[in-house]
Amino acid sequence: MFLPAAGFACTPVSDSIQRKIRMTRVRPCRQFARYVALPLLAWAGMVPSLPAGESPVLAAGATLQRLAGEYRFTEGPTADHAGNVYFTDQPNDRILRWNAADGAVEDWLTPAGRANGLFLTAGGELIAAADQHNQLWSIAPDRSVRVLLKGHGGKLLNGPNDIWVSGRGDIYFTDPLYPRDYWSRDPRMQQSGQHVYMLAAGAVEASPMLTDLEQPNGIIGSLDGQTLYVSDIGAGRTYAYDIGADGVPRNKRLFCELGSDGMTADNEGNVYLTGKGVTVFDRAGKQIEHIDVPQDWTANVTFGDSGHDLLFITASTAIYGIRMRVRGKL
Repeated sequence: MFLPAAGFACTPVSDSIQRKIRMTRVRPCRQFARYVALPLLAWAGMVPSLPAGESPVLAAGATLQRLAGEYRFTEGPTADHAGNVYFTDQPNDRILRWNAADGAVEDWLTPAGRANGLFLTAGGELIAAADQHNQLWSIAPDRSVRVLLKGHGGKLLNGPNDIWVSGRGDIYFTDPLYPRDYWSRDPRMQQSGQHVYMLAAGAVEASPMLTDLEQPNGIIGSLDGQTLYVSDIGAGRTYAYDIGADGVPRNKRLFCELGSDGMTADNEGNVYLTGKGVTVFDRAGKQIEHIDVPQDWTANVTFGDSGHDLLFITASTAIYGIRMRVRGKL
């Protein structure tokens, strides 16, 4: 049983966060059925501390900054070419935009189909995992919505969660099952399992690509487009795959013994996993950094701002940023 140490408080969290915490082996306090301890004690056994010294990824002297707050649960950050970051406040059914020029945050689209994960394509289309009706959307710059997928094989998807789009326009997305209280559908699993799908560029039907995972969640491709990383949050592991010329991921291999909610990658091949803070691994799967975030759960991460060197973090009720030595995709 995990109990909070003296001096630490417990904070209420949602059912969806509780499920993800259980999957990453962080135990909630027994006396408080809907609470989880704030300190990193439970996470420390999974994410070891690193020796003091210069960070391989953080800018010199960089500290975590709270950019905005008062949200219910933030998710799905993705940046445009100018470094503006779009993200979701999923329980409040809205997509917001953080402005790189002045740091202001504005409502961009509401209602937003209970969007969760987002990814901006090279052409400026915002691909959204619209969880209200388990769909995949494409949102144009003028905010008009086009439904890309309503299901697979004549059945509803479980619930598209996170998204990555390759340079040639293939859309990869995870489809775990997290039953929602706002669904009008049967909350039981609709598909044969919890899979990773690819919607090839120009296609109208998605194909299941990875069908042997317990509960896939976070997904990202390397900046060179050659490697796909998928977190199996149910198994507490993240895997790497080679992306073939046909877009099909092959050569599955264990990347690290840690599951993740959302993910991103930088220009040096490092991969960023989330959960209790942000944990950074090099391309070989060795942990090289951990960034503490003062929230119960860190859901997702991307690179934003004009130089794409601000690590933009969505964590429960707030958004955070920290300046980096590395950068994301421009």
